[in-house]
Amino acid sequence: MKTHTKETQDKLTPRMAMEILKEGNGRFLKNLKTNRNLLEQVNATRDGQWPFATILSCIDSRTSAELVFDQGLGDIFSVRIAGNIVNTDILGSMEFACKVAGSKLIVVLGHTKCGAVKGACDHVEMGNLTELLAKLQPSVYQEKQTKENRSSSNGEFVENVASINVKRTVKNIIERSFILENMVENGEIGVVGAMYNIETGKVEFYDEVMFIRDEHNPDFSVAQLRH
Repeated sequence: MKTHTKETQDKLTPRMAMEILKEGNGRFLKNLKTNRNLLEQVNATRDGQWPFATILSCIDSRTSAELVFDQGLGDIFSVRIAGNIVNTDILGSMEFACKVAGSKLIVVLGHTKCGAVKGACDHVEMGNLTELLAKLQPSVYQEKQTKENRSSSNGEFVENVASINVKRTVKNIIERSFILENMVENGEIGVVGAMYNIETGKVEFYDEVMFIRDEHNPDFSVAQLRH
């Protein structure tokens, strides 16, 4: 498979970009890989890159976005940080990826059994990690379903918090970046949350935080986020 060019990137819509990722995960689940000549892709991208999507995921060694979505060199921007949280530097990277480099879709990809989420659930404090885990605490407090054993020993609690964290991060991206907000409103990009299951390899996309304005969702407005 060839790498994306400026022309192929321009032809993609946010929803088409999402479908490419879904199809790639489908191949991953079947232990199939698209035939790629990686050295050829190195040469093809030496003068420029046209990634069609930007994936914010955790640093967990089992969650490489290129692998789980079966993508090659030059196909996606991969932003990785423990707990797939967002900060100013990450927002700036996303603004570059979409506004300058032309990416059509931002995916916030959480994963099951996340160590960072477990640390937040246990209120761990350790060096610089303390500040990072503090960004996950709102998701811990927002989880109201669990009344007892609100710790990492409760697997259901951990997964509930991880899901909430993904959805909060999607909304934070749009609310904290005027550039990305306008691009979503204009239908230039989409922002969506998803969860990777480390036991099965399957990625589940969250319809409830799928902010894509197109023919499938013409009435979408960023103002919906304010309610």
